[in-house]
Amino acid sequence: MEHITLLIGIVIITALVFDFTNGFHDTANAMATTISTGALKPKTAVAMSAALNLVGAFLSVEVAATISKGIIDESGIQPEVIFAGLVGAIIWNLLTWLAGLPSSSSHALFGGLIGATVASVGFGAVHGEEVVMKVLIPAIAAPIVAGLATLLATKLTYRAARKADPEATAKGYRAGQIASAALVSLAHGTNDAQKTMGVMTLALITGGALAPDADPPMWVIASAGLAIALGTYLGGWRIIRTMGKGLTDIQPPQGFAAQTGAAVTILTSSHIGFALSTTQVCSGSVMGAGLGRKGGVVRWKTVGRMVAAWGLTLPAAGLVGAAAALLAKQGDIGVTAVAVLAVAACTAIWLASRRKPVDHTNVNDMGAEAGEPVGVVTAALQSVAPPPAGQAEPATPAPAQAAV
Repeated sequence: MEHITLLIGIVIITALVFDFTNGFHDTANAMATTISTGALKPKTAVAMSAALNLVGAFLSVEVAATISKGIIDESGIQPEVIFAGLVGAIIWNLLTWLAGLPSSSSHALFGGLIGATVASVGFGAVHGEEVVMKVLIPAIAAPIVAGLATLLATKLTYRAARKADPEATAKGYRAGQIASAALVSLAHGTNDAQKTMGVMTLALITGGALAPDADPPMWVIASAGLAIALGTYLGGWRIIRTMGKGLTDIQPPQGFAAQTGAAVTILTSSHIGFALSTTQVCSGSVMGAGLGRKGGVVRWKTVGRMVAAWGLTLPAAGLVGAAAALLAKQGDIGVTAVAVLAVAACTAIWLASRRKPVDHTNVNDMGAEAGEPVGVVTAALQSVAPPPAGQAEPATPAPAQAAV
């Protein structure tokens, strides 16, 4: 391997920062339902998820190849373009984390890279067919497929256990949740950690430190796995609250069905090289679990905010990445300016988050500020499919206990 320049080193460090934000942004995918049902204590859950994310990072490089060899033409890209794209992805990740919205870190990365590439060398350097086939189509299909599969699995689960003692079956389902959450964490490592590996590999190729079409070196795999594991351990408690309590009221059978459906979808996509959004898959599974239980509640206002964030992710991260690329093209002064502005923006977002902190001590406490009253859609669903005996839920929660 040839000498790594200072700029490539900055790009690699920035990629690992993105990987870190990806970890705490996506902890909810594996552990939100497990934490909300009490199957695992919050700190235990994120520690287990972190360890399995690290293991998953070593299992495959198919998704990394999609990033480094797929969506953009690396022959015309300079390292500062990749740096600008990463800045766009990091800032969007932090903004959606502040809002508690489970948006896609993957699409933030794709949007940042595409926007920076277009601003730097034009649309010709973007492989449009690859973007459509391996990014956009999976983005639309994955949450729908995962949601429908989980809806069916939830209905079958409740039907199979309809004559069993709810207390006795709840223990078994909690154990199943732990196993399925572990599988989601492993699957997340095989998919999301590889995206950072792909970016780091792309930076090394554009800087001449690796041959074209090279696979990620072992040190790239290890560092990306460690960064996402550390971010996962720290826990994105704001998004865990939204996923675990904000979309629907999860019971152990639903949690087990949601996590199993999500894990199968993610592992399948990793095997064929689809760099899909694990956030969208897991969110779709949680919604499917809510619809699959009689009397289940899906809070459509929160779903609407979340879907809006999904739609904005690619263009918003792309615009930030494009602006950063135009500034970075001015040379060392431009790159320095982008770095300074990025640090300032990240610091401002972190300071804003300290006004109403969320951590492992209050992640399951849904305050009125995050609440959404039961609306017309939920009331209609409950009237058609009332809760099973022993699982009744109030039609209108008290104002002080309203959930997201």
